[in-house]
Amino acid sequence: MGNHEHEVQSTVQDILKAMSAKGWRITDQRKSLAALFAETTGYLSPKDVYDYMKQPYPGVSFDTVYRNLRLLSEMGVLEQIYLNDGLKFRARCQSHHHHHLICMNCEKTVPFEFCPMKQIDNLPSDFQIVNHRFEILGYCGDCAPAESREAETEKH
Repeated sequence: MGNHEHEVQSTVQDILKAMSAKGWRITDQRKSLAALFAETTGYLSPKDVYDYMKQPYPGVSFDTVYRNLRLLSEMGVLEQIYLNDGLKFRARCQSHHHHHLICMNCEKTVPFEFCPMKQIDNLPSDFQIVNHRFEILGYCGDCAPAESREAETEKH
């Protein structure tokens, strides 16, 4: 099994374990939902997920899909972000601690290893941090407005 296939299977298993730990029955619909997020590298809107799920499961409702996305996000297996066209979800990276650069146009996500939490001084001593996220929104090299690329080229 290739590395990508192994990562996909590992992500599916992480999502299904989280569902099971919350007492959810592991149905074919939920397996399909887990597989969709494991195989998708970018962000999906609730409508994207609904459109995908209604093909094999025509009886599925948008409300059910949306509720499941929110619950999976609360469980920590999906990340959510508000982009220009609304709320989107993707599988949370489980491999190691890192953060992301996110293109606001094509939504390409590029991981980076630097964690700003190590640089933050003077946090309240009585505040217990449980989790954090750090995302930088901008435009990838393919999507950057032409004038920005020209200005960057002139600098060099």
